[in-house]
Amino acid sequence: MPPRPLFELSKIDPDKVFADIEHIRRYNPQRYEFEQLSHICHLDQEAKEVAGVLDVPKDVWWANGHVPQRALMPGVLMLEAAAQVCSWVVHQVVDGGEHPGKIFGFGGIDNVKFRSAIFPPDRMIIIGKPLQISNRRAIFETQGYHADLEKMIFQAKITGLWV
Repeated sequence: MPPRPLFELSKIDPDKVFADIEHIRRYNPQRYEFEQLSHICHLDQEAKEVAGVLDVPKDVWWANGHVPQRALMPGVLMLEAAAQVCSWVVHQVVDGGEHPGKIFGFGGIDNVKFRSAIFPPDRMIIIGKPLQISNRRAIFETQGYHADLEKMIFQAKITGLWV
């Protein structure tokens, strides 16, 4: 049985654009195939809640090779999407410009469970909530959901570090 959502999912409107791709690019260096966010749809700094959206196109680059007859989004890319949400929020809420030119990157992944799958074209909603944030690192609980927010796709604890 999946765990409870990290926060009330009714707060999320996946169609709302809180931060578009250009805003995300100011803080996250991933480009081209490795941009795993379409937009941020929710940020509540006081409650420390964030939600991002990845619209997976029909012709996504991994579709031909990752299970050819039924393109299945690689789990590692789901986790990359979650890490990108965490990186963006650290820059917004924590950094305050203290690390110009630095990247907030992967430091570790724990307690990962995959519960469902994403097939193109589909939409994945990634939510996150920080457990610990310091000047050196941040640890987030994350969860991924299908577009309707009814079914959990994954859960993971992600640690990020300044590099």
